[in-house]
Amino acid sequence: MIDAQALSESALAEIARAPDAGALERIRLDYLGRGSGRLTALLESIGTLPKEERPAAGKAGNEAKNRIEAALAERVAELERGRLDDLAELESIDVTFPAPPLPMGRLHVLTQVQRELEEILGGIGFAVEVGPEVETDWYNFEALNLPKGHASRDVQDTFFMNADEDVVLRTHTSPVQIRAMERLKQPPIYVIVPGRVYRRDASDPSHTPTFMQLEGLAIDEGLTVGDLKGTLTYMCRSLFGPERKIRMRPHNFSYTEPSFEFDSSCGICGGVGCRSCGGDGWLEIGGCGMVHPTVLRNGGIDPERYTGYAWGFGIERMAALKYSVPDIRYFYENDVRFLETF
Repeated sequence: MIDAQALSESALAEIARAPDAGALERIRLDYLGRGSGRLTALLESIGTLPKEERPAAGKAGNEAKNRIEAALAERVAELERGRLDDLAELESIDVTFPAPPLPMGRLHVLTQVQRELEEILGGIGFAVEVGPEVETDWYNFEALNLPKGHASRDVQDTFFMNADEDVVLRTHTSPVQIRAMERLKQPPIYVIVPGRVYRRDASDPSHTPTFMQLEGLAIDEGLTVGDLKGTLTYMCRSLFGPERKIRMRPHNFSYTEPSFEFDSSCGICGGVGCRSCGGDGWLEIGGCGMVHPTVLRNGGIDPERYTGYAWGFGIERMAALKYSVPDIRYFYENDVRFLETF
């Protein structure tokens, strides 16, 4: 019978010549594999030897196994060192070289349009004002000349936060008009108010229950409808392009007098009329008008001395007009293919 010493020497010789990890694994199985390894078979046969020979044979077998395992580990480490040496020579890595940049996110298109509007209007003296999204009935309705029972409240049927219906999710950014008057106290006041608003609207291509709005308020001595139209024209031409035209149509809002809805000429047909604008050549943007004297009084401003103008529109609508998006719900579907186009 082949002894353990002979098997050990044979294995060590083969290990020393092994060219790669695959060869080492084959050698390990040949000698130490469970059930099929040559040294394993030798160790299992020790039980057939005379009782007095078993201790010496077992000791020799275990020593041979330990030598083979140690040689395998050393040869694995040696081959790995050689691989790394070759890699350093063939594919040198400069650890001081900057790593590739991590992929970065980007601003949502609605945030882009909001910041662009803030920059445009900030350039002509309007400061950004903010207010709470959960409002009292006073600021959201009463102070804006919308008392309980007023028909205009039906258009802004909203989400009340308590049974008494005196705390609401704001239906527009107009409550900040009153808050700005109270905070700043004395005109001139030129502010814009971007923010989220809530209405119980059915979701369709031009409406969502939650949307972004941008309010504008100017209060000073001698302001007129001409100043209002000039501001809106400057804003729209700065956002959409110098070829855009603005028109104002008479309307009725409780917090402005006179009141208007303002439209932009269609950016696709240039005002001639097309499918996008329904053949009219114009696209509605929002509402505007001269601040109602009652609203000025509720904000602590003397309407005998000062006049003001205000406007409001959805940022989603401005973004849709700027980029010819047919459905404002696209802005909220989080389809990366759509958002990456901006």
